Amino acid sequence: MMKRHHLPQFFAFAASAAVLLLTPAGIRAQAAPPVQTDSPIKHVVVIFQENVSFDHYFATYPYALNPNGETSFQVRANTPSVNNLASAGLLTNNPNSVNPFRLSPADAVTCDQNHDYGAEQKAFDAGLMDKFPEDTGSGGPGCNDLGLGTGVVMGYFDGNTTTAFWNYAQHFSMNDNSYGTDFGPSTVGALNLISGNTNGATLVPKTYTGKPASATGDIGGGAATGADIGDPRPGYDECVATNAGLAGDTLITMTGKNIGDLLNAQGLTWGFFQGGFAPTGFDSNNRAICGSHHVGLAGDDAVQTSGDYIPHHQPFQYYKQTANPHHVRPSSVAAIGTTDGANHQYDLTDFFAALKAGSLPAVTFLKAAAYQDGHAGYSDPIDEQTFVVNTINTLEESPLWKSIAVIIAYDDSDGWYDHQMSPIVGQSNVTDDNLVAAGSCGVPKPVDATGQIQNGRCGYGPRLPFLVISPYARVNYVDHTVTDQSSIIRFIEDNWGLPRIGSGSRDAIAGSILNMFDFTMNGTHKVFLSPDSGVVTKIE
Repeated sequence: MMKRHHLPQFFAFAASAAVLLLTPAGIRAQAAPPVQTDSPIKHVVVIFQENVSFDHYFATYPYALNPNGETSFQVRANTPSVNNLASAGLLTNNPNSVNPFRLSPADAVTCDQNHDYGAEQKAFDAGLMDKFPEDTGSGGPGCNDLGLGTGVVMGYFDGNTTTAFWNYAQHFSMNDNSYGTDFGPSTVGALNLISGNTNGATLVPKTYTGKPASATGDIGGGAATGADIGDPRPGYDECVATNAGLAGDTLITMTGKNIGDLLNAQGLTWGFFQGGFAPTGFDSNNRAICGSHHVGLAGDDAVQTSGDYIPHHQPFQYYKQTANPHHVRPSSVAAIGTTDGANHQYDLTDFFAALKAGSLPAVTFLKAAAYQDGHAGYSDPIDEQTFVVNTINTLEESPLWKSIAVIIAYDDSDGWYDHQMSPIVGQSNVTDDNLVAAGSCGVPKPVDATGQIQNGRCGYGPRLPFLVISPYARVNYVDHTVTDQSSIIRFIEDNWGLPRIGSGSRDAIAGSILNMFDFTMNGTHKVFLSPDSGVVTKIE
């Protein structure tokens, strides 16, 4: 193997690990023993999408406009009401400077809004929820702002565009009171998904281009260590170094435990599967290149972003113990989910290979290729719908369906307007905070008995969509339990009898998603949708 040059010191372990993978012992998968669960659910599949507030997708649910020429949505009888713009009377009598307005399917490609940690807090305006155009709105030349400039942030889709998501809510279970664990963009949400904690970030002193790094906007208060608040790139990922558009970006690493550590300790199979993770080549220093890209409605995701694979959407690559820096491929389909050289980090194609082989891991996190992840600017709800529906249809066709729970969740709101103030369970008063006043999201309190303070963790953040699709999901049900991103890992912990992560992880206080299930159901309920239109094609 060629010697790798210009890698930061924290990459040193990867070079030796990659050599070990060439030996027979290095590629031998560790067999997982049979395990018991606390429910009929033996497989949790988390589809973790990008940048949508609850009202952005469900503002008028369950009533769509249904104009001629658009996919029609018909509400089922006895559909429960939800807390949205329509039920709150905020469609035309809104405290913001622009009233909410409907985005049609023709407007599926929209501007990316401002979803920075402090900007989102400012838009909340101490709970008045009235400063979104001023603080998170983003419009102007080069994006589809419908001539509204920053007022485009008030736009919402209905069931004529987000048809599949409305139909999943009609036939399975939805929560209308779920939030980002903290304010902030994608990395914040991704870290909270797997650890319930953004604390433990450490700035890598230099970028791959050799310039000194700055923690401003990426770690609370601009400190060298603390809580992640931005979108720095993962320190244990060669595809950052080999992408010219990313090599000059700030890097961080994370310490502490994540859900992967708990699953490994119990010998449970698991994996994070992301579109474009498989390397398309290697550079002269033998570092992985992630060069796959696709064209969606918004154009080529390699032009809009870094291609199919976006490193800061892969949270396990921030933690040394769960990273796969060299993007090593699994040693076999049978090894997917076990501890081999891939270290539980995979390409999205590996998920479908494992499912086809009947060896789906106990816990699976799915991240679509960029063009299908729903992120405004380079993706859209229609391309997103195609990915989500194809994935769920494939799961429903599997013999394993009777033991599966699919969770659709999101990393952040993108700054899109949502009217519901979040419960503030974590306070912070670093310079980045802006919820109560400049530099303030309340007075931070110790997170546990050690007296530890975690500044830079103002949250809960904005309200986000949350759906459960399973043969055991309550049908046409809306749960109002307060939950957050760490409620997902709490469900995993409880289902497999795992301990809490500790060290301030919000899994310790997260609301339960159990109300969304009815485990007395017979485990056969299936609803197939069209990946093109999102309409129901078959119910079993």
